[in-house]
Amino acid sequence: MTLAHDAGRRRFLRVFGTATGALVVGLPALAWTPDELLGQDLVRLNAYVRIEPDGTTVIGARDPEVGQGIRTAEARIIAEELDADWARVVVAPLDLGVANSGGEPHWTYGHQMASGSTSVPAAWNDLRAVGATARELLVRAAASRWQVRPDSLRTARGMVIAADGRELAYGELAEAASKVKPAANPPQPKIASQYTLVGRDVGDADAADIVTGRQRFAIDEWLGDALVAVVVRCPYPGGKLAHLDDAAALHIKGVEKVMTVPAPDPARALGTQQLAAGVAVLATDTWAALQAAARLEIRWDRGARAAQDDQVLAGIAGTLLAGEPTKAVRSDGDFANAARHAPHRFEAEYRIATIAHAELEPPNALVKVDGQQALLVAPLQNPRAAFETLQRLTGLPPDRIRVELPRAGGGFGRFLETDYVAEAVMLAKAAGKPIKLTWTRADAFANDTYRPFSVHKLQACADRKRKPTGWTHRIASTSRLAGREPRERWWLSEMHPDDLPAGLVDNLQYGWYALDSALPRGSYRASSHGANAFATECFIDEVAYGLKQDALEFRLALLGEARKLAYRGHGGPVLDTGRLKWVLQLAADAIGWDKRHTHGHGFGLACHFTFGGYVAHAVELSMQGRQLVIHNVVCAADLGRVVNPLGARAALVGATLDAFSTALRQRITLKDDRVVQRGFRDYPLATMAQMPHDVQVVLVPSEENPTGAFDMGFPSAAPALANAIFAGTTVRVHQMPIWPELMRLL
Repeated sequence: MTLAHDAGRRRFLRVFGTATGALVVGLPALAWTPDELLGQDLVRLNAYVRIEPDGTTVIGARDPEVGQGIRTAEARIIAEELDADWARVVVAPLDLGVANSGGEPHWTYGHQMASGSTSVPAAWNDLRAVGATARELLVRAAASRWQVRPDSLRTARGMVIAADGRELAYGELAEAASKVKPAANPPQPKIASQYTLVGRDVGDADAADIVTGRQRFAIDEWLGDALVAVVVRCPYPGGKLAHLDDAAALHIKGVEKVMTVPAPDPARALGTQQLAAGVAVLATDTWAALQAAARLEIRWDRGARAAQDDQVLAGIAGTLLAGEPTKAVRSDGDFANAARHAPHRFEAEYRIATIAHAELEPPNALVKVDGQQALLVAPLQNPRAAFETLQRLTGLPPDRIRVELPRAGGGFGRFLETDYVAEAVMLAKAAGKPIKLTWTRADAFANDTYRPFSVHKLQACADRKRKPTGWTHRIASTSRLAGREPRERWWLSEMHPDDLPAGLVDNLQYGWYALDSALPRGSYRASSHGANAFATECFIDEVAYGLKQDALEFRLALLGEARKLAYRGHGGPVLDTGRLKWVLQLAADAIGWDKRHTHGHGFGLACHFTFGGYVAHAVELSMQGRQLVIHNVVCAADLGRVVNPLGARAALVGATLDAFSTALRQRITLKDDRVVQRGFRDYPLATMAQMPHDVQVVLVPSEENPTGAFDMGFPSAAPALANAIFAGTTVRVHQMPIWPELMRLL
């Protein structure tokens, strides 16, 4: 949380009225005094809540919506404290909240990001205060009209209700409430027993527009005089343009310009600038731009570093893992001594492929830039980063830059980057006209910030009582922080020192090895938890099997008595083993773990702690010939207090299916130093027929503060699937994607 936002939390709401008599409660553009008025030109930018005289309540959702349901959840938090009538609530996306504070940006909404399932936790206290303040103003306005004490009144479903039964609708009170000054001390939010909306199922606020085709995504936005830009990018990392003949392209009707995009600056951080050198075609429509791009005659010079396939990287990793780590992440006890005296020893290696984000909406950006102001409309997960890129390239002051946040078609971490924004801004400046940058599906696959490749080498040992006494986990990976942070920090995105079984085994070592790659990498759903949990949970299954112990009982014994372990980093400061044990037991019970298993059916378990959430998966499957049939899947989750259970279940189901699809067949391959994949034909997503008909979600009721839900259901799904495959086939897969190795070993 920024210092400016933290200071604002003490008294960060402001209240004003509009010409129509509406009540508006929002955040100030800058520090303010109670008598200061907010100009009408800032109403759209800074309102969280607007209550119209007709009773319509417009609630602004501050965080980018990329399919995780955050617009609904954030509006629900405010509506709960406001006691709004949900049937009369309209949810509207807010732009990036930024104002000029001495030439520096002041973030008027605080958190505005879709990453790491942080939106709901960051919004919980802020937005409750917004709703509670608006409710108090309405109550005080009603008390003044009726000449009664405010504490004699109550609110429900958009009404203020007196003790004698009199009622006033919020719309009737909006104008009067807009003239009431906020109290010196902010009102207290509700206690949980008073909730009528939080914790109750509600459909996505955008659902009706989505299913009827009215929902506009970033790629749908347009300005009348914009030119469409299509860029042909250098396919070689670090390469540059050697030759260009654009004569044929310029002859196509509608083509106005052909421009070059320079190679990225090696001194600037990856993700803040274009990924590759390129040639851009600017045309009056998309079809003309695409046709002209296909007719460009281009020759590229390769970069100094060739991109290496996962197979080559695996060989390099094998050599690295035999030596000392780049970073000794954690060292408890003496593993070497424990292993030397242990009667039971185990070792395994796992490989996790490089993969693409495969977001449904490819990168795109609508940009208008002149000497006075700039506008950006794009699919974004980190609008502040996009703002900073735009400001760097234009030099405009903060209050002259507007960043709109339409709904995005997925993201999974891809839209945390601003490379495509930088491309569009550079082209708009050079062309002197608004630009609609359009990427194709092939562009998106060939120019991604891919999930890192990694090799995991694990060892474990156990005493004569079959209790684990030692554990090592060494990872060689192509860190996503390479090109962004100093080398000594690269390990931070790849390994978490307090991930289990740290704290559960006396003699434990974690080490990370830097594996270099020319391919750009970036964040992917659940970050490195997706890869690390696969290796850890599959290896736990191997150890349990080797010790002739039930996989569930072994995990429960390993977790031990319920206690809180220190956890550094996102999701901390503690990891509660009791909460993890509970979701593991719930998943096992729901799948029928202790019941007699049908012949040929395999049952697998896995669990993981991700970003403060506790999730376990249980899977039942069988092989019918060379076809994998997933019969039953359970996902049990403790996410703290859940704002919208329906949305949380949808997120967990989506994460589970996404994890299965990713784990089974997806990988990026290279040929002649170029990415091979160009579409879903050569990067196959799982079909409906290959997925389970249903995923049973069990949500644990909780009084803890809420976490997110989007990332949490991803890490434990794939290892539960792999463990079930072993139980049903006796084939132990050690790679993702799973399917090629499974077919080879069957």
